[in-house]
This record gives sequence, C-alpha cells and structure tokens, in this order.
Amino acid sequence: MSAPAVEPGTKLAERFRVEDRVAEQDGAILWKAIDEVLARPVAVHTFSDSYARTSEVVMAARAASRLSDPRLTQVFDAAEEEQLSYVVSEWVTGETLADLLAAGPLEPERAAALVAEAAEALAHAHEAGLAHLCLRPSKLIWTSGSTVKVLGVGIDAALGDLSSDDPAGDDAAGLGRLLYAGLTGHWPGPSDGPVGLPPAPTTPDGQICTPRQVTAGIPGYLDGITVRAALPAALRGQEPLVSPADVAEALGSVPRPSPVPIATLPPSVHLGPRGGNDDIRFEMSQPMPRTMSRPMDPVRQHPHGPPTMPPSMPGPHQRRPQRPAMVNRAIMTVVVLVVMAVVGIGAWTLGRSIAGPTASKAEPTVSATPTAKPTPVKASSAKDFDPKGTDGGENPEYTRNAIDDKSGTEWHTDTYNTAEFGRLKDGVGLMLDMGKSVKVSEVTVTFAKASGAKAEIRVGDSPDLDALKTVAKQSNASGKTTFKPTEAASGQYVLIWFTRLPADQGRFRGTIYDVVVYSPGSA
Repeated sequence: MSAPAVEPGTKLAERFRVEDRVAEQDGAILWKAIDEVLARPVAVHTFSDSYARTSEVVMAARAASRLSDPRLTQVFDAAEEEQLSYVVSEWVTGETLADLLAAGPLEPERAAALVAEAAEALAHAHEAGLAHLCLRPSKLIWTSGSTVKVLGVGIDAALGDLSSDDPAGDDAAGLGRLLYAGLTGHWPGPSDGPVGLPPAPTTPDGQICTPRQVTAGIPGYLDGITVRAALPAALRGQEPLVSPADVAEALGSVPRPSPVPIATLPPSVHLGPRGGNDDIRFEMSQPMPRTMSRPMDPVRQHPHGPPTMPPSMPGPHQRRPQRPAMVNRAIMTVVVLVVMAVVGIGAWTLGRSIAGPTASKAEPTVSATPTAKPTPVKASSAKDFDPKGTDGGENPEYTRNAIDDKSGTEWHTDTYNTAEFGRLKDGVGLMLDMGKSVKVSEVTVTFAKASGAKAEIRVGDSPDLDALKTVAKQSNASGKTTFKPTEAASGQYVLIWFTRLPADQGRFRGTIYDVVVYSPGSA
C-alpha cells in the first residue's frame, strides 16, 4: 500500500502541521512544520515509498531522543507506520560554521571554543552508543540563542547509510577537520559533498599543510591538537586523538564562547502605550555579558531554520529611554576640567614669580652627530644545527622558513621531554650562512611566545660550534627579541643556539619564525 502524499498543510500525529519543503535526499524529505500544541517550529523528515532505509532512520532517531546534552539536536517524535513514517526534531536557527567563515578564519580561541563544545557533546553521544560519522561545517551551528548545536547525531549516518569500524576515531577526525576549518577557512577532509569551503592547501609532496602553515598567528598547541586529531601524516611522534572525549580533554582549557548580548534596557522600560493591555514591563538588574561572536547579519535564512533578527534590533514600539545619569556625568566632567585649569594657571603664575624677571636664557643645544641605522643583511641559506645529536638533524625541511620574510612560516626543533633536551645534549640551533664575512651589529629573532627559552647568538667564519664566538645571550627569549653584541662581531656564520627550550603542548620545543641580521650602517 502506498504512503499518502505529504504536502503543505498535512498534519502529523494531530499536532505537527507541515508548512515548507526544505530539502530532499534520496527520497527522505525535510520539511519545516509547526507544532500546534507548543506553537513552535519543528523539523520533520518524511519518506517516499522508494526510500529503503526508513526503519534505520526511525530507529536512530529513537535512540537520539534519549540523549540529554542540549548541544545535540533534540528529537521529539519518531514513528514507523504502514501508511506514513516520520521523524520530528528540533528546528535550529543560527549561523553554520561555513557562514561564520564567510569573512575569513575565526579568532583561534573562538574556533577552538566552538569545537570544544561540539567535542563534549559528541563524547556524550558516544557514551550512549551513537556517532555522527559525517561532521561538516553545516552541522556545527552558532545558534541565534548564542549556544553551540551539533546537528544530526545518529540520524545523518542513517540517512546516508554510513557505518564505521572505528566510529570514535572517525568523529575525532571530523572534529579535527572542523577545528582546521575554523582556524584556516579551508576544509582538510574529503570533498564528497558540498562543504562551503575551499580545500586545504598541500605541500609539494601532497601532504595537507598544518594550520600554522596556512594561517599566521595560530597558537602552537591548537596546531598540535588539529594535527593529532585530523592529520595523521603530520603527527611526527605525537599521540593521536582517537575519540571525541580525547578532543574534548585536549581543548578543555579553552575559554568557552559567551552569549550574545541582547538589547540592554534600563529598569522599568515600557514597550507599548501606557495603560493598555500591551503595557509590558521589563525589570533588568544585571548587565548582559560580553560576547565572543561577531554580529549576525540582519536577516539570515538557512535550510535548518527561519530568518533570524539581530538581538540588538529594537522592537517596533520601543521608546527611547531618558538618561539623566548621562547629564550628571557631563556636568561633573565640566567641573573637573575647570578645577584642573585653575590649578594649572596658579602653578604657572607661582613658577614665574619664583624664577623672577632675570631668569637666564636657555643654553643653545648642540646637535649630535646622527647615528646611522643598522642595515639588514640577507642570509644566503639556513641550516639546522645539531652537532651533538644522534642523527645530526632538526627538521631540515623547515629551515628556509626562518629567512623567507614571512611571519606565518617557521622552523622548529624536535620535541623533547624536558627543557634541557632530555639531557641528551647541550643545545640545538639554526645556522645562517651569510655568504661572506659580515659585521654584525644586532640580530632580531622572532621566537614563539612561550616563555622559558634561553638562546645565544654565536658568530664566526667556521661552521664549527667551538669556532663560533658567543656575542649575545637572552635568558627568556620570547616573541620578537633583539640580540646586540657587547663587542664588535663579524663572521660568515651566525648561529641562533638554544640552550634551553620553552614549553610546547606539554613537552618542550624551540620555534623560530624569522631571523634578520643587521650590519652597522654608514653615517
């Protein structure tokens, strides 16, 4: 027996009135409907006669209905009947991750906060035996109510006939891809469906670039978490994150997003004419918190929800409140300025009377000889320098990044268990070959912002550690650091030598973004 046709106006379970057809996938049709009992919009899936997975979708929806985390889409009803089967779930409004990235990558901490919320929610789902398996930017929503929502847990996998031998690992990788997208604005995953983002760039050998290779300013620990979750080829000995719980734990210290503030009304603001039935009083005792989110567009329509209005837009009858406090503050400001002026004039008059009319004229100043500015000297090459290591190498493929004049690229040492190189050696460094002997007046090095590093500048005409003279030291090298030799220094080789490493993602690693060598300028 064929199922009756569902069309606008059809009522399900005597309460869900179908209104608008939103999308269709292989015979599964998504509608916007109205719950007439609670007067709210809901999302409804119905299924054509040709759809082969109705039972699987309804079973998944019933399992998802038992999830209690508010960051997961709520399922309100699911029925499998001979005449008509359907699933009723929450209608979510807001901005998808792809929407948020339309203007470029997010602030790193905000991207991490959104994914941290999603990871905690998915960890809850996995405890109940449910996975997502198809995390995409369209499935992570910053709602119009200023919360994070993950769409489609359990149901989307059933709709797409997806299964996995390692659902926890697949969802951990999906979370890592969402974090990558938030940090870079690119998608590092498979493009087997629309994601709304450009694909992630790759290295010459075909490997996906890490977030810090794509976008400048990403903290090292977020780059590491992304690699551990989503880029196994770039792990370099780090432990992978193999479940949403692992991702949630790794992002556990990230500050969480604050709610979007609504329009702030002073106490006892009335909306509507006085004395009528629509005279509504709002009492507000606390200011609304600051938000991490950027303002939403005035009206945004998504397949998963109706248009949303910015929370700061006033109602049609809102009156402009009187603000006597502002007048009082203005008067007080004028009084303070007048007092300051009187005091200043009195001090000036007193000084004149003390100095007397015979005060001597100021001696003419003698101009000093202008100091010549140091001149940057371009290094011809850069090489990792690990003379006391077992393999003699410290990431040689990245050394060029330190002299390419790009702030977003970097060279880093290997990762060690202690700041003293695991007690395996006295130091490691980056050697610059200037091409010829040059005078060195200063060296500017941009390190990672982590504290705790100790570094030296050594200069000489031989690339041998014992032949290089230490000309400057910094006991806490962090960020952009200038080394100035205490005496004249010259040589063909300039070594930035780490003698102690800063902390990095729970271990220790030295990082150099940029190096510039300066010679004395001519006057």
